Amino acid sequence: MHCPHPEFTTTTTAPLPPRSPSPSVRPAPLAVWFTAGLVGLALAGCAAVPAPTPSKPASPSTPSAPAATDTTGAATTAATGADDHAAGFAAWRTAFATQALTAGIAPHTVRDVLGQAQWQPRVVELDRAQPEFSRTPWAYLDSAVSAQRVAQGQVKLGEHRPTLEAAAARYGVPATVVTAIWGMESNYGSNFGSFRTVDALATLAYEGRRRAWAQAELLAALRIIDLGDIAPEAMLGSWAGAMGHTQFLPSVFLAHAVDADGDGRRDIWGSIPDVAASTARFLADAGWQSQEPWGAEVRLPLGFDHVRAELTVRQSAAQWAAEGLQTMDGRPLPTLASAAVLEPAGARGPAFLVGQNFRTILRYNNSTSYALAVALLAQRLDGGPGVVADWPRNLQPLSREQTRQLQSALNARGFATGTPDGVLGPATRAGLRQYQQSQGLVADGYPTLELLQGLVGGAPAK
Repeated sequence: MHCPHPEFTTTTTAPLPPRSPSPSVRPAPLAVWFTAGLVGLALAGCAAVPAPTPSKPASPSTPSAPAATDTTGAATTAATGADDHAAGFAAWRTAFATQALTAGIAPHTVRDVLGQAQWQPRVVELDRAQPEFSRTPWAYLDSAVSAQRVAQGQVKLGEHRPTLEAAAARYGVPATVVTAIWGMESNYGSNFGSFRTVDALATLAYEGRRRAWAQAELLAALRIIDLGDIAPEAMLGSWAGAMGHTQFLPSVFLAHAVDADGDGRRDIWGSIPDVAASTARFLADAGWQSQEPWGAEVRLPLGFDHVRAELTVRQSAAQWAAEGLQTMDGRPLPTLASAAVLEPAGARGPAFLVGQNFRTILRYNNSTSYALAVALLAQRLDGGPGVVADWPRNLQPLSREQTRQLQSALNARGFATGTPDGVLGPATRAGLRQYQQSQGLVADGYPTLELLQGLVGGAPAK
């Protein structure tokens, strides 16, 4: 499941969480729910189970497939009233404490941190919310790569250049790319969320759509507190559990966070050296190629087969150049060993040739609009251009319900898109392209109201 990415455009500054003067966890009163039997188990202690380091890094801020078995589902029986939710959450919390102890979380952390976790109904509301309309690529980029964000990023680059360049030298990821992710994830630290991470993840673990995933992330968050990297009250982030300046999930923090300032803690909330190094390390671990750029905007040749504009269709930039692809300014195409053509708005909009580093940015957030925003923001921060070609701003986005109708209509005509879910994915684009080809249209797989009307109402397709 894709977690809605927090796109921060406000300039309102949220106070930075204070750095704890000591890596030790601050004691709290004994939670009343902690029974005598559980205290005995805590005092007995359990063998620590080290957190696994994934061979391929998971997305920092986007939930992936569930990583743990939900062993406490009996405590999550749906309740209608607030009192029932509070009682159910307390019962779940008691049951989960045993699981946390078995996983090797320190008894005092289970007692003082998990024991004080609070039910957050707002987190459930946000988890269940789905936007009616998907944003068009140009609307997303207008906001994400605004003149204000570019200007703020250039200021941050100037303020922290030695720190950002040190991370770039260590991990081979350009300072502009790290700064762009910083800008995208928290508007350069002005807003990285005000939810207590343990509260948010405990709520999702009790009653969310990804309970097993949330339980695994909650255990990771408790382990971070055990390690002394952050005090529990300073562990703040988004409603979905992503934390700090560049929105690392707890499991990603454990695998990739770096203590770059040498204070003995990995602090992605209050230490810019730690933030820069941790972000660069994640990208390096995810496959960043220091000798390649992310890609470039390109001009496609006449007669280009738009069916091939998919991230899975890859060949070298030299091979694309032989087919007639050109940069917008006439310079040679960038050297890319494995490049694909991306048309975010179909054949009527700009085209880009993207390589391995673009796909690496997708590991941070699996959205082509997000990855393109990071790439273009980094390019602008480096003094380069924005998008040159015009976007088809006259096209209206389909609502989720309209996308479901499109999927159902394509399925009914034999152009398979999978189960209609209102989300435009590869299967839907493939089915739509087949339909476009059957009608003699440009097969770019981009949905429009005209196409929907042609499928559903019988109007001529365009």
